[in-house]
Amino acid sequence: MTEEKEILAPLEVDDCKNVGTIDASISPRGTLEMLSQWEVDRLRNVSDSSLYELFRRCALAVLNCDDTTDDASEVYARYADFSVEIEQRARGIKLILKNAPSCAFVDGVIMNGVRDHLFAVLRDIVFMSGEPYALADRGLTPQTDANGHAVGEIDYPGRPEANLVFNMLRNAKLLRPRAVPRLVVCWGGHSIDRDEYLYCKSVGYQLGLRGLDICTGCGPGAMKGPMKGATIGHAKQRNRDGRYIGISEPGIIAAESPNPIVNQLVIMPDIEKRLEAFVRVGHGIIVFPGGVGTLEEILFLMGTLMDASNRDIVMPVIFTGGSNSKAYFQQIDAFLVHTLGEDVRRFYQIIEDDPVAVASAMREGMQRVTVNRRKGRDAYYYNWLLKIPAEMKRHFVVSHESMAGLSLSRDLSASDLAINLRRAFSGIVAGNVKDYGIQQIRKHGPFELKGDPEIAQAMDRLLRDFVAQGRMKLDGKAYSPCYKIQS
Repeated sequence: MTEEKEILAPLEVDDCKNVGTIDASISPRGTLEMLSQWEVDRLRNVSDSSLYELFRRCALAVLNCDDTTDDASEVYARYADFSVEIEQRARGIKLILKNAPSCAFVDGVIMNGVRDHLFAVLRDIVFMSGEPYALADRGLTPQTDANGHAVGEIDYPGRPEANLVFNMLRNAKLLRPRAVPRLVVCWGGHSIDRDEYLYCKSVGYQLGLRGLDICTGCGPGAMKGPMKGATIGHAKQRNRDGRYIGISEPGIIAAESPNPIVNQLVIMPDIEKRLEAFVRVGHGIIVFPGGVGTLEEILFLMGTLMDASNRDIVMPVIFTGGSNSKAYFQQIDAFLVHTLGEDVRRFYQIIEDDPVAVASAMREGMQRVTVNRRKGRDAYYYNWLLKIPAEMKRHFVVSHESMAGLSLSRDLSASDLAINLRRAFSGIVAGNVKDYGIQQIRKHGPFELKGDPEIAQAMDRLLRDFVAQGRMKLDGKAYSPCYKIQS
């Protein structure tokens, strides 16, 4: 076996199952170490407000780092007695954990990566609590209008909400002003088979050899594979500054617990802010096979790039999969063309079963991005000039009423249809893995979607294929759809 095959072999020594719980006290290291008494008081007030449950759930998710379920409701029920208390000390804080998942600990000591994630969660939630923005997706009851839109989220220059993504990323020290473009966002499913996982890892390895950094949704599957491969590529090139960025949000984090390879974790308020963060900080995007969440990401990206305001933006996008995944992107390509039109193909290329070609194409794409940013006088670290349609950024609160009210019609423009299709798939993601979505399905039954016959049939075919390919859930059990599609 060659060295590279050994690196990419299927054995995973770090995958474990929960074997119990543990009590521990955790001090920060590298973040939240030097705090004023006023800042400490503000942190402790989290436990006295409605934000406490949000913090507790996100803390549980990062501690539950090697679980094999993607059912957030199951995770919360299993660790119903988990608690976290913020203890004040003269020079800072300490977290007191009770009944925490033991997989986050080695010989009773928390893993350094998980420690960092725990305090990243605290940092981001406290920062969000100080922003004039309603956290509609945090498990609290949101205020919405008749269309399911969160009230008070109209985005225009001058409002604090308009720069929330930038402010959160800056507060997390994620933005590096002097770094040249080299950050690759990798999207793909958490429920993928072994061959697809190894292919993701092989692509990550080739990216790492070329000095490129990785940003993903930070969970398992196609989010973890590229990071694992890149660590080896970086090590071979003696690159000690490799970045493995994870961007999550409260609604999904328990179903996609951050893997400990992530060395910079950011928790955004909701899925729309998470998607915006990806396209603002990423210099290129690689999409691996996935399920409805991956299609939601693709639709967000295509709906944005197809906006006429972005005709001068350079954003290399590659769809890729291994030899056993060739049919997957043929299906995705056909669906995009059928719904958004032939013009959508201008915004991505498909490279099949060739990690070297993918990495080389992305490296060349980074050079084009660098030239484009210089020409447009845009920042390397944050894509300010990218225009994201206001309705694409507006938070969509998933409910039976809002899902039934989505217009999936040929009468809509391609950009407006992309917005509503993204929302439809976002609702299916919620019904599959997010706690509040699962609870709605249990109480009221499947979401109902209505659309023009051609669109409805195309969605139904694609979703049936996802179910047949096992892309909806991790546990391998028979999948019961959380949706019904009517034409």
